[in-house]
Amino acid sequence: MPHTRTEHEEMEPDLLQNSHVNHNNFEDTDFGPRFKKLRITDNVRELQTVLRDKSTSRGDFIFYADRLIRLVVEEGLNQLPYRLSEVTTPTGQIYTGLRYEKGNCGVSIMRSGEAMEQGLRDCCRSIRIGKILIQSDEDTHEAKIVYAKLPPDISDRKVLLMYPIMSTGNTIVKACTILTEHKVPEENIILLTLFTTPQAVRLVQNKYPDVTILTSEVHPVAPNHFGQKYFGTE
Repeated sequence: MPHTRTEHEEMEPDLLQNSHVNHNNFEDTDFGPRFKKLRITDNVRELQTVLRDKSTSRGDFIFYADRLIRLVVEEGLNQLPYRLSEVTTPTGQIYTGLRYEKGNCGVSIMRSGEAMEQGLRDCCRSIRIGKILIQSDEDTHEAKIVYAKLPPDISDRKVLLMYPIMSTGNTIVKACTILTEHKVPEENIILLTLFTTPQAVRLVQNKYPDVTILTSEVHPVAPNHFGQKYFGTE
């Protein structure tokens, strides 16, 4: 019987094992209007560096991961629709601002995607969050759905799909298939990921061109130890 592994054990192709590849070659790649990347400040680069450093302790890893997750989630919220809203200030003045349009939800791909749930809840306390469990065959790398629990009205919602590491893109493609089978329009799916490879971006865009992809970094080698380090299953 073929061995299966969970999604956070998804491996990058052997061609990408050279960790000395210069990531700057991919910083300015144009992946189109549906691809979004955090502005790379020194602060963001430090977070990325700590998370890739093999000597980082698990406590520090979780702390810095949560910081980067929060930045990605906050930027993801900027992709949601807003409406004008007038409120009265404590001094009696009328202030015209914005509020979220109703009908948003999160979906995490278990297990590593669950690391991003608290970051979303910290920003949107009452947001509904669904879950998808996907396993990949070790020999064929084929992704298979094991479990999916989604809000019953998800077809009417904008979906923040959470998955911290996108290495090959196979898992995301499978998750998007499940969402579209539940009548979620492609353009309503916003993928939040911390790190992605260029080939993963291209695969997802080829299969689901109207999905928005938001990440902090594009690099040919993904830090696939993320889930094990975050949850202490190394």
